[in-house]
Amino acid sequence: MRWRSDGFEFGCDNVEKLRVTFALDCCGREAIDWAASTGDYDSSTVQDVMLRSVEKCFGDRLPDTPLQWLTDNCSAYTAHETRRFARELNLEPCTTVVSSPQSGSISVLHPSVELIAQSRHWP
Repeated sequence: MRWRSDGFEFGCDNVEKLRVTFALDCCGREAIDWAASTGDYDSSTVQDVMLRSVEKCFGDRLPDTPLQWLTDNCSAYTAHETRRFARELNLEPCTTVVSSPQSGSISVLHPSVELIAQSRHWP
């Protein structure tokens, strides 16, 4: 089993940036969890998404076997505390090679992400 996490940002009309971090199930290509904020994108946001993803899929248990947690090489994902926390949740942190197609296009992972980014309309 493999999950993928990434992030993107929107430029808002008031010049703020809305940053979104999400986790996807690579098999079902469904969003498991996400977080959005106008604040900084950091390892604590990634860890929150990790924890909620495990809780949504496994309740109060951890996965029986390690799940791959595939990400790019952003510092929020490669931080020591993020990788340690992933292992505590029985997630195996894996990063894509810099300049690989897998690390550069979230729209490949979930078509609705591209549509959202293009529309830039929020309810």
